[in-house]
Amino acid sequence: MKIVIAPDSFKGSLTAKQVAESIERGIRKVEKNIHIEKVPMADGGEGTVQSLVDATNGRVVYTKVFDPLMREIEAFYGILGDGSTAIIEMSAASGLPLISKEEKNPLITTTYGTGQLFMHALNQGCRSFIIGIGGSATNDGGVGMMKVLGIRFIDSEGQDIGFGGGELDKIHTIDISGLDNRILDCSITVACDVDNPLCGPRGASRVFGSQKGATEEMVEVLDSNMAHYAKVIKSQLGISIIDVPGAGAAGGLGGGLMAFLKAKLRRGIDIVIDATGLEESIKEAALVVTGEGSIDYQTQFGKTPYGVAMVAKKYGIPVIAIAGSIGKDAYALYEKGFNSIFSIVDKPMTLEEAIENSEILLENTAERIMRGIFCMNARKV
Repeated sequence: MKIVIAPDSFKGSLTAKQVAESIERGIRKVEKNIHIEKVPMADGGEGTVQSLVDATNGRVVYTKVFDPLMREIEAFYGILGDGSTAIIEMSAASGLPLISKEEKNPLITTTYGTGQLFMHALNQGCRSFIIGIGGSATNDGGVGMMKVLGIRFIDSEGQDIGFGGGELDKIHTIDISGLDNRILDCSITVACDVDNPLCGPRGASRVFGSQKGATEEMVEVLDSNMAHYAKVIKSQLGISIIDVPGAGAAGGLGGGLMAFLKAKLRRGIDIVIDATGLEESIKEAALVVTGEGSIDYQTQFGKTPYGVAMVAKKYGIPVIAIAGSIGKDAYALYEKGFNSIFSIVDKPMTLEEAIENSEILLENTAERIMRGIFCMNARKV
């Protein structure tokens, strides 16, 4: 009997690898000699670097970069086990958690630090890139990042524009002649689970601006500036990104990556499934165990457990999900390829207690699941 354990992290508690190890310990309490394969997973958001590094025996690289307000911080990215693929979470350099509530201001926040992470990986010899663009504090269309890579955004007086979404309306000329030539040989994939266009009612500024600190007045300015940015790109580079699904992700970084780096946007979970070789691991399995901190009806919209379940369903393999909590309408997932869903909470407890004891709670839950399975198998015999 082969079991594949393919969970996401439990945010604020355990990495995906630690979750998988806890589940394995619980299973082996029931059957020590069972064949288990652990495949740490993610969906392109927070934790993707660690999950892919763990799954491929890669490494995490730390370096100094500038945060969204151009202050020096230490950030990280991963290099996968192949030695040539970099996995970058833009939130590590340009994310909302890096600034306080009072500091939020998408008129001035920049993706410059994300560009620094990219360049550092490029200098390490990486030529394949996976970039997760969730959790951004920015609305600059990726201009900050592109500046690091050698592209100039010049105003009507011949000067480089400043940082942030508030500067985009000043762009008169885009000079791509300085783009690092090594990038021409790179393959760039963007993990993106939203389909918002660059501008308009569903665009970057109107949908995501408020969570980044934009007032209603600022949203109008940001949307207008972004439209100007797209117009200049189209007139000078012949590339139209204003209505492209996903271009509005991460404050327009999705659009910038498509326009200047010819990046391709894919669902984060699909990228991780390919990078980890999950499908190959699952093919001959008798059972797949997945999970994440919270499972609810939103899980079916590109979250890790759903992606894992879809692969298992392809081969007719049963799927059990383990979660810290089971939320609204989670049981609708039984019609989406899940055979059963378990919560690790086994008695009344606070969230803090569940987080603090998550390893043993996961272990105990996995043990209970396996005892039930082996009991049924013994009954059949």
